Amino acid sequence: MKLTITLAGKNTRYRHSVSVRTLVSATVLTSIFMLVSSRSTESVPEDIARVRLAQTQLDESKDDIESLKKETTTKLNVLLSRVAELSAKATLLNEQGKEIATELGMSATDLDAFVPVSIPDNTQDDPILHEIAKLEQSLDLKSQQLAMLENLVRGHHIQEQSRLSGRPIASGWLSSYYGMRADPFTGEPAMHKGLDFAGQAGIDVVSTAAGIVTWAGERYGYGQLVEIDHGDGFVTRYGHNDTLSVSIGDVVTKGQPIAKMGNTGRSTGAHVHYEVIRNGKQVDPLPFVRKK
Repeated sequence: MKLTITLAGKNTRYRHSVSVRTLVSATVLTSIFMLVSSRSTESVPEDIARVRLAQTQLDESKDDIESLKKETTTKLNVLLSRVAELSAKATLLNEQGKEIATELGMSATDLDAFVPVSIPDNTQDDPILHEIAKLEQSLDLKSQQLAMLENLVRGHHIQEQSRLSGRPIASGWLSSYYGMRADPFTGEPAMHKGLDFAGQAGIDVVSTAAGIVTWAGERYGYGQLVEIDHGDGFVTRYGHNDTLSVSIGDVVTKGQPIAKMGNTGRSTGAHVHYEVIRNGKQVDPLPFVRKK
């Protein structure tokens, strides 16, 4: 089927025939062209905006990743620094513990066997956390070992402190020995049950071992007397003092001043009468005085 188009003027006439199929195809193509042209011009700015938005989000993601990387690096450096610090501390404590153990006659093996070490299994997957856990365990171990050593040292010092030794005066001289002598008041032979240490009045009288004060005051013949119980059946007495620095029940240490030298009681001059009593009986103090 064809369609004939005739155009007529005063002097000319134009006639053209076209098939209906061709005319429909041309109309469809024209419509599509106009639609596409219209769509393209309207959507370009929108597409550009979308691309720019996507680019902005990508840039922001890159910034976030960079910030996270820096933050992670900083935290990692802090952790590594902490690991190094703990490691150095553990090494120092270990050396200190070995030195103390050696002084007490212990071996490093004895010290290491004191506390078992166990590492938590939940840190195995993270090397850094596992290392920190190991160091924490090591520090805890060293703390327990040092606490044990401290108790041993205290016990060791207590034994040293409670052992009688040395003179009962800060300065002065030995003026009378233990044993039979002429009584200074009667001239008759009499048993002298201690040692006399003479010196300047007012100098310190000191305890010859750690113990508990069981007497501090006036006693017949002794004047102002201090008596100290050192345990294991040992008691010491310090007589003829001027003033006392301790009271009954006080705990004293070896070498601690307990009185001032005087001339009280049955005395002929400034001195301290020093007795050592073992299991209730006076013994010669001289062997204990000579001990270091």
